[in-house]
Amino acid sequence: MQTAERLSRIEPYLFMTLRQKIAKARANGVDVISLAIGDPVEPTPAKVVEDLCRAAGDPANHRYPTDEEKGMLAFRKAVAKWYKERYRVELEAATEVLGLIGSKEGVHHFCLGMVNPGDVVLMTDPGYPAYKASIVIAGGVPQAVPLAEENRFLIDFSEIPTETSRAAKAIFLNYPNNPTGAVATREFFAELAAWAGEFDVAVCHDNPYSEIVFDGQERLSFLEAPGAKEVGIELNSLSKPFNMTGWRIGMAMGNRDIIAAMSKVKSNTDSGIFNAVQFAGIKALEDCGDNIDGMLAVYDRRRRMLLRTLSACGLDAKAPRGTFYLWVGVPDGTKSAEFAEEIFDQAAVVVAAGSAYGPHGEGFIRFSLTVSDERLEEACRRLRDNFGS
Repeated sequence: MQTAERLSRIEPYLFMTLRQKIAKARANGVDVISLAIGDPVEPTPAKVVEDLCRAAGDPANHRYPTDEEKGMLAFRKAVAKWYKERYRVELEAATEVLGLIGSKEGVHHFCLGMVNPGDVVLMTDPGYPAYKASIVIAGGVPQAVPLAEENRFLIDFSEIPTETSRAAKAIFLNYPNNPTGAVATREFFAELAAWAGEFDVAVCHDNPYSEIVFDGQERLSFLEAPGAKEVGIELNSLSKPFNMTGWRIGMAMGNRDIIAAMSKVKSNTDSGIFNAVQFAGIKALEDCGDNIDGMLAVYDRRRRMLLRTLSACGLDAKAPRGTFYLWVGVPDGTKSAEFAEEIFDQAAVVVAAGSAYGPHGEGFIRFSLTVSDERLEEACRRLRDNFGS
């Protein structure tokens, strides 16, 4: 029996491959420390858990979710209120907000709602691997837009050939950026909106790290830019600010035609988010802002610890302005995957090879700060012992 040809054009999902590698090593008795996957170990705020339990006990929530394809209006109103307070963005909850089973679902539904077979879709390189997979599944043609360190890993729109801009149907990008930790500026987002308007390109700005910023960096939304809602949407998630990765709840916001298209795809794909999870999401948005400040202090402490260690190991490590990742240059003459393997073999520490995020990720590895302080201290000790100068 033959499977769909499109699957042959999709590489194995990076994080599933890493999880399998970790599981195999642990089964062989190796004490593996994973600094490869961005999954916070701290618990979800207790108030959110309590609200879930309360809502889950109500039989009214045991049926199909309310307004199933869009998310309950109360949740969408909470999202609109949060965006106005945090990012100064005005959203109409009924038509410009869509509840998602995690923002990753939004990547997929954006492609199915906007991309026809043969359409060119731009994506950053390095970039989140799910973008390419969703483009391919929708029948689109992924085309990389390089991110260069000398341009602070921001897209240089002047470097995109005019014929490429004219051919593009859509573009994926995200700032604060996974994997580089780069952050955007208001001027950059304004330039993005203007470029997209000029060439009629639908923008999908993936913004799940919007709250994870350091050193006085301002929290920004693409939707703040003049004309942004005319050309695109933004995805976001409760996963990172509220330690809710396993809860699978996020949102898409912006252009109402794109939101309507995604909603149509979603209504024919799933039956929505469990009501109890949506009520818990409302609680997070309305009453758990202190969790964000607490986690920023934790990640800042950890990134400083890891930066000191990497410097002691002679590695080119710069403090990121956003996300809970460190994007670190590998020694000259070494390939990313080779150096990641060397770290694993010598220190039993798993990191992500930059090349897994695209050809322009070669020369880098990515460290995640989402482990306990104790395990990070142990990982740092191993790195110093094996790679310290």
